[in-house]
Amino acid sequence: MSAAAGPAPGSLGAWVLASRPKTLPAALAPVLVGTACAHAASGFRPGPAAAALAGALLLQVGANLANDLFDCEKGADTPERLGPTRAVQTGLLSPSAVRAGMVVVFTLATLVGLYLAWVAGWPVVAIGVCSIAAAVAYTGGPYPLGYHGLGDVFVFVFFGLVAVAGTAFVQVGEVPTLAWWAAVPVGCLATAILVVNNLRDIDTDAAAGKRTLAVRLGRRGSAVEYAALLLAAFAVPPALVGAGSLGAAGLLPLAALPLAVSRTRRVAEDQGAALNASLAGTARLLLVFSLLLGLGIVVA
Repeated sequence: MSAAAGPAPGSLGAWVLASRPKTLPAALAPVLVGTACAHAASGFRPGPAAAALAGALLLQVGANLANDLFDCEKGADTPERLGPTRAVQTGLLSPSAVRAGMVVVFTLATLVGLYLAWVAGWPVVAIGVCSIAAAVAYTGGPYPLGYHGLGDVFVFVFFGLVAVAGTAFVQVGEVPTLAWWAAVPVGCLATAILVVNNLRDIDTDAAAGKRTLAVRLGRRGSAVEYAALLLAAFAVPPALVGAGSLGAAGLLPLAALPLAVSRTRRVAEDQGAALNASLAGTARLLLVFSLLLGLGIVVA
């Protein structure tokens, strides 16, 4: 998609494109699972749950804007890019506008965080500061995490452990053990989205000096990483049921196995722009899995 075929420069459509709405399941999924864990601990609170969702979505949008801006400035986004259109690289939004938008979004996230800190205490401040710092440092700053092969770890920690456990914490006042375990498959599947993204861009990233883990592992190694992440995610629900932490309803996420098998096959076989379908499919897998896991936790 070219800038000419897309939204007008500076328009609302350009901002929507830059916010990358298709990535928002990665922010929604951990909040769903964390809230289910809070419910299981008899601690569900609608106000903090809604605020946790708003904060997660804002952090995701802020990270997307930062990525759009910094990847263009560092030369990682070029006309040869195979993924969705980038707003700064195509001139739909100016770098200064995106930088200002990023500040606005992170400010709104901070306001949500202040409410959650009032509700749940000082640990929320630490979580918020670290989350915003990591969102910017992923592609910005003197040592961008994504450019040094650390993006996968960042996504697993913040979209899995921090997001699920943090959502449960702001409602319960502590992190139930179940929330830590439930965070693992969410983090694995969120990381799998990044793996597909970086596998698609492996050639252009390598040319730009962006040493993602996919660039370091190569195509075959990245496909193996993807399969391992999905295997780990789907192993957790049976393990929780087997350990007696969940009832039989905890096996509901296994209903998403056919989608996981299909995506694993496609990721192993496709290259370049063909992987865009697997990128969207993995995001759907994360959302479906998380919905089923959350439902299984509530029922069980």
